Amino acid sequence: MKVLFIDAERAGYEPSQVHETMTVGELAETFAHIARTVDEDMEVYLRHDGGYTYGGITSWCLEVEEIEEDE
Repeated sequence: MKVLFIDAERAGYEPSQVHETMTVGELAETFAHIARTVDEDMEVYLRHDGGYTYGGITSWCLEVEEIEEDE
């Protein structure tokens, strides 16, 4: 069985400490490309700590939130 892993790296303790991330549009485009090249029903997992722990993605874990930007 093939699955898609998203390697979740810890880059900081708050969003301002993360120096690189994708936009929603870039993420959607990447997923659209993946969906065209593999089985659309392929499961997606988060992979933490170099494969030491794993997690799933559900609609319950997606949340839009306002954060303050550093000046």
